[in-house]
Amino acid sequence: MARLAQTDGLTEDQSYILAAVHDFVEKEIIPNANTLEHADEYPTDIVEGLKELGVFGLVIPEEYGGLGESLLTYALVVEEIARGWMSVSGVINTHFIVAYMIMQHGTDEQKQRYLPRMATGEVRGAFSMSEPGCGSDVAAITSKAVRDGEEYVLNGQKMWLTNGGSSTLVATLMRTDEDAGEDVSVYRKMSTFLIEKPAGFGEVMPGLTIPGKIDKMGYKGVDTTEMVMDNLRLPADQLLGGTTGKGFYQMMDGVEVGRVNVAARACGVALRAFELAADYSQLRETFGKPIAQHQAVQFRLAEMATKVEASHLMMVRAARTKDSGERNDLEAGMAKYLASEYCKEVVEDSFRIHGGYGYSKEYEIERLYREAPMLMIGEGTADIQRMIIGRRVLEEYQLRR
Repeated sequence: MARLAQTDGLTEDQSYILAAVHDFVEKEIIPNANTLEHADEYPTDIVEGLKELGVFGLVIPEEYGGLGESLLTYALVVEEIARGWMSVSGVINTHFIVAYMIMQHGTDEQKQRYLPRMATGEVRGAFSMSEPGCGSDVAAITSKAVRDGEEYVLNGQKMWLTNGGSSTLVATLMRTDEDAGEDVSVYRKMSTFLIEKPAGFGEVMPGLTIPGKIDKMGYKGVDTTEMVMDNLRLPADQLLGGTTGKGFYQMMDGVEVGRVNVAARACGVALRAFELAADYSQLRETFGKPIAQHQAVQFRLAEMATKVEASHLMMVRAARTKDSGERNDLEAGMAKYLASEYCKEVVEDSFRIHGGYGYSKEYEIERLYREAPMLMIGEGTADIQRMIIGRRVLEEYQLRR
């Protein structure tokens, strides 16, 4: 087994799960990823295989039909899947965040209604905060839900929904201003709604339209969409947790574990880029010997390996901190920031080692080169992570007079 990105202290069950996922990645994902990615084709067969492996229910408690595993187990599985193809890990991530939000904040009835079907992958999750006019500035959202008897009426436009077309349950952040007073914080004027919908594009149900896939530089295969709500009527029991004004905090809880996931994805992509560079450098010869024997290439490989290992260790720490019940926004922010930045650098170094062949679509590194930038902006940009980290370290290191 390779030396990099190993994790100490895993249980027998965790090791078994990771071995099964690794085998699936090697046999089913890596051989097909480039063809599907270049065609921007949804990985239907791969997703069905992950359902059979139980990945969709990995962290859902056993009482609801899941495996009841930890965030660490999930993060390591995501790292492995992203090593095969980062888009597939995106299919899993939004589903996981919605399941986690329902587990943590849903009513008993909501848990009973959704978690068993989410564990099997019958119900597939997506979540939505961003809008065309705002991304990380969540307070600026304008989509609004208004109470009308036993229903809410939703209006607004959402942006950047991963799995927007293929999902059947969208956790959506909306303003619910009428339930709050003038002096209440804007963050107390938001609520999360669970929109159960058919998969597909166009007007999928009265008042709800998924216009179509957004054409992206990378992160292909998985569908990224807008969502338009025009007098969409939802039963009041679709309000997550049953109480208004808690949506922002519910979403931030989900994003916190999502940042561990993005760090794991960055670790997986970086590891794959390193593997490709290590293999290619031992096959490609210049000046009468493999380029791996040239000191300049060895130095580059050394830096890549160190960044892969550092990112993995920080990601594991962030996951274990959350699993312990402690606040982990600092650790998650650091892991996401470092891993995504290092991922970009490792992929670029692998690209350089491949030389002209790295520019060819026949080589896997070309795909990784287009995928890595998404990780620098997903679940909050690098600058947002630096803001979070800076505020948190100042809390921990207050000036002592």
